[in-house]
Amino acid sequence: MADKPQENWGSGGPYEQYVGRWSRKIAREFLAWLHVAPGQTWGDVGCGTGALIDAILAHANPNAIAAIDRSDGFIAEARRRIGDARVRFEVGDATLLPWHSRLFDVTVSGLVLNFVSDHQAMVREMARVTKSGGKVAAYVWDYARGMEMMRHFWDVAIIVSPDDSQLDQAERFPICQPEPLQELFSDLGLAEVSCRAIEIPMVFRDFADYWNPFLGKQGAAPAYLASVDDETRERIRALLQSRLAPAADGTIKMTAKAWAVQGIA
Repeated sequence: MADKPQENWGSGGPYEQYVGRWSRKIAREFLAWLHVAPGQTWGDVGCGTGALIDAILAHANPNAIAAIDRSDGFIAEARRRIGDARVRFEVGDATLLPWHSRLFDVTVSGLVLNFVSDHQAMVREMARVTKSGGKVAAYVWDYARGMEMMRHFWDVAIIVSPDDSQLDQAERFPICQPEPLQELFSDLGLAEVSCRAIEIPMVFRDFADYWNPFLGKQGAAPAYLASVDDETRERIRALLQSRLAPAADGTIKMTAKAWAVQGIA
């Protein structure tokens, strides 16, 4: 069994290749579902490299966005990429936000909630900084079934190393299903809580386009892969490649599913 790997979420380039490019597509669908009027003030909790901010700027015409992440590296990358004067970035804790109460019309979080140890504290803070009647919303990957890129990886990793099954993100993150998400928001007093699935297509140019991002040590699966020996890593690669049959044009097609939840403060 591998030692519990240390997850790294601090480097923008590897993150973009691993999940950033897919999270941008999810963000657009998420915003369409929220249906927020132009000219609103937004808070983005756990902004990462700015995938959700890009979508807000492109599709929601915000008045202003305040964005926070615990990773200096992600904030540096987001600042480098996004020069819009309406956006303010800072490093901070999602469970202890440095913002005044009832500040935002909308407070959102993308692909972060499951990585925060105290889910209630994070959503409670998101609700605190949202104006009465404003929206609080988040989305997470469906690790158990619908995020096929990661599901294929963990299914194979567990075949190769059965003792490492507890590291599977489906086992680690039970919050990433509609019932616990809806219950979390309702229990914290948010009104009109609703939850829905968001699905997007994933098309990899070839097996290398699928596999190489797992070598970037960025995220749970890549960190796990970096923690195993060369023989185990090669067995995982070979079994994955044998299972992922390409289309006639060489591409590998999958689906990514996220669960989104929203409520009224």
